[in-house]
Amino acid sequence: MPSKAWKTQHLPPKRLNLEKLRLEDRPRPRYCYTPFFKLMSTDRRKPYPFDRLEAKWQHHWDSQSTFHAPNPGDPGFDPAKPKYYVLDMFPYPSGTGLHVGHPEGYTATDILARYKRMRGFNVLHPMGWDAFGLPAEQYAIKTGQHPAVTTAHNIDNFRAQLKRIGFAYDWQREVNTTDPGYFKWTQWIFLQLYHSWFNPATKKAEPVSTYPDADPDLVRLAYVAEVPVNWCPELGTVLANEEVIEGKSEVGGHPVERRPMRQWMLRITSFADRLIAELDGLDWPDSIKLLQRNWIGRSEGAEVIFSIEDTAQPVRVFTTRPDTLFGATYLVLAPEHALVEEITAESQREAVRAYQESCRSKSDLERTDLAKDKSGVSTGAFAINPVNGERLPVWIADYVLTGYGTGAIMAVPAHDARDHEFALKFNLPIRQVVQPPGEEPWQGFTGHGTAVHSDFLSGLPTQEAKQEINRWLELHGKGKGTVQYKLRDWLFSRQRYWGEPFPIIWENGRHNAIPESELPLTPPLMEDFKPTGTPEPPLSKAHDWVRYSETARRETNTMPQWAGSCWYYLRYCDPKNPERFISKEAERYWMGADSANPGGVDLYVGGTEHAVLHLLYARFWHKVLFDLGHLSTPEPFQKLVNQGIILGEDGQKMSKSRGNVVNPDEIISEFGADAFRCYEMFMGPLEQMKPWSTSGVEGVSRFLARVWRLVMEENQAGEWVRSAALVEVPLEKPQLKVLHATIKKVSEDIESLSFNTAISQMMIFVNAFTGAAQRPISAIRTLLKLLNPLAPHITEELWFLSGAEGTVADQVWPEYDPAALIEDELELVVQINGKVRDKLTVLRIATSQEIEAAALASPRAQEWTAGKTIRKIVVVPGKLVNIVV
Repeated sequence: MPSKAWKTQHLPPKRLNLEKLRLEDRPRPRYCYTPFFKLMSTDRRKPYPFDRLEAKWQHHWDSQSTFHAPNPGDPGFDPAKPKYYVLDMFPYPSGTGLHVGHPEGYTATDILARYKRMRGFNVLHPMGWDAFGLPAEQYAIKTGQHPAVTTAHNIDNFRAQLKRIGFAYDWQREVNTTDPGYFKWTQWIFLQLYHSWFNPATKKAEPVSTYPDADPDLVRLAYVAEVPVNWCPELGTVLANEEVIEGKSEVGGHPVERRPMRQWMLRITSFADRLIAELDGLDWPDSIKLLQRNWIGRSEGAEVIFSIEDTAQPVRVFTTRPDTLFGATYLVLAPEHALVEEITAESQREAVRAYQESCRSKSDLERTDLAKDKSGVSTGAFAINPVNGERLPVWIADYVLTGYGTGAIMAVPAHDARDHEFALKFNLPIRQVVQPPGEEPWQGFTGHGTAVHSDFLSGLPTQEAKQEINRWLELHGKGKGTVQYKLRDWLFSRQRYWGEPFPIIWENGRHNAIPESELPLTPPLMEDFKPTGTPEPPLSKAHDWVRYSETARRETNTMPQWAGSCWYYLRYCDPKNPERFISKEAERYWMGADSANPGGVDLYVGGTEHAVLHLLYARFWHKVLFDLGHLSTPEPFQKLVNQGIILGEDGQKMSKSRGNVVNPDEIISEFGADAFRCYEMFMGPLEQMKPWSTSGVEGVSRFLARVWRLVMEENQAGEWVRSAALVEVPLEKPQLKVLHATIKKVSEDIESLSFNTAISQMMIFVNAFTGAAQRPISAIRTLLKLLNPLAPHITEELWFLSGAEGTVADQVWPEYDPAALIEDELELVVQINGKVRDKLTVLRIATSQEIEAAALASPRAQEWTAGKTIRKIVVVPGKLVNIVV
């Protein structure tokens, strides 16, 4: 049953105390660990006692705050240390917990964080929770349990799972987007957008007080507009395009329809050029940069004005091919276009309305699918081509969207594939206006050629024809050259309860910001979270909360889940600051630029599913805050790496419906956290997709057991004791070479995130030292340092059991000696009459005469040459000696 702490039956207006809810109603954490490790003979059933030692060291790291990164001015801060900020895309804490695919990126960043710390860096490696969202609200509707309680329970579970894997997070910096101390600053950032505008002269965000005209509401970066949206009646909310699949909601599979609604919008399109241009300086995968550029979709062309018969309002059309204007044979409007109702002939009105209704349940993706059959309806209206006065029929069709260009196109079916298909289906004229080069047919040709049948443009190459028609349009007031973007302004409203309330009030039809002193604005206490069944959000039912004053009412929409994830990387730098979202000192230290660093997060690791929207939105907010002087660098993430997906053992994407989800808790119970960590990195290159294999974990577990036995052995009683072979002796020459080759390889591979090959090299080391009668303790301790970032628990325990001082985490990373890798000897084949009879080791600097003498002294050579005349000796440098008899 719901807690009495948050029931609201005709209560006076209250604000939701999220912390109280979490403390009173959250279930106990799933895991409870024994904090100390004791070796027992019962551990013989495991290859090594990982269950005890892992819990021991996790407790140690927590109790000692081993991985806390101090800020400037904090106790223990060392200004001489360079900083390194490594960041994971923080998770949404779902009720199902982690599966084995989730920790892949977390493990990679953890290895790098531990490595950089041993390299002497002050490492910021935080974790938090993207905790607002529709799933928790839907669960609350079904169960009556407040979303704050569900979210707190899920976070406790996620945190316990992550700690069990042994991640070196600075848990003192943990953030939660549903915490009022956090979303206070999300609301504050929204107000920075609300109070700003984009100055096209400076190409920067500026305070709206600098806007020279009368009505700043026309240019605010946060504004209100009526736009067509994806409305889901069952969920009672607007959904983003990516939340709609084949006309149904991603959550629940409910029908979705298109309808115009009043929404808060963010003017991200003003930053489109900067969002494209400033990608160049980022160390991101080229594929991700291309996705961002394509999503923004910058297109140069012209806006052409077509008048409509018997209507005062013209239609404005954007085209990237104004040179084909003489080939336009009809116009197409989006079914939602504002002029459709006005221009439709009475004879076509019923057909038009029926077609509009049929389009309401289609997603933009469905509507623009090139493979689908084209559909449309004539409005009965006619437009006038501005260049030749020709009457063009006006149609509506679903392949034209209001969200791109102007929501209207001029159709040139001779030179556009979709227009051509549409014209053939509805028997509309097709007129050639571009002559292709060579013998290529003109129908369907979309490339550059020469203008034909185009009056004053005829004979001009495509590029010149574009420039000429743009000049003509501007001269005659019929249009102009312009740039358009596929990117639309960010629809920022949601009709949900479980989200950040807008710090906005409405009075006399006008919106205003509440004072910053009233932040955070927390959600009201509510028991009924169900959708209203209308576009009115659930918050509208909290009448006392909505009433701000006698004349003012609060905004009842909430922000989308994207809001909290747009700036969390900044709050990690200064998570407890009550006065600012981030202090200037912390921002300059962790995010600022210097001669050796361009600034921003040093490494950001996450999945490609966030390659466009999250990164685009975060970059947009960051640039606004930079322009307003709150941040010192224009980009948030300097280096980006996308980890590949881990598939199920059946080679399919993991999902509950397929029954192929692997729970990391079960793997860790069976094989240990270190084996789990190492296997995730040993599967293959980080960026590649690969299938899970539990038998592969077992193989890595055997490798770790061999590492354990380099230091430990079992006595007759079955107890683990330090191995008698572990002694203080100098390394033999081959051992020295393997040691320094391993230091070099592992160091380079961790820097390049090539963890699978780093593990392979350490396997070579273990093979080389396992069979040694005496194992030099200095070499084994060096291995423990190298392995520690990947397998921190076993290496810490073995470090302790070997009698070393301190912990591995606090050691200095080893450096390799290039001289130890130089080969001063080489092996030569000894042949007798071209047949191999022996092998010979000589100094690399040995002369031919010395090599000949050594070959002749070889017992096997003497055996094959005894009593025979040696006719000649051939020395092939670096390869062989051939004795001819």
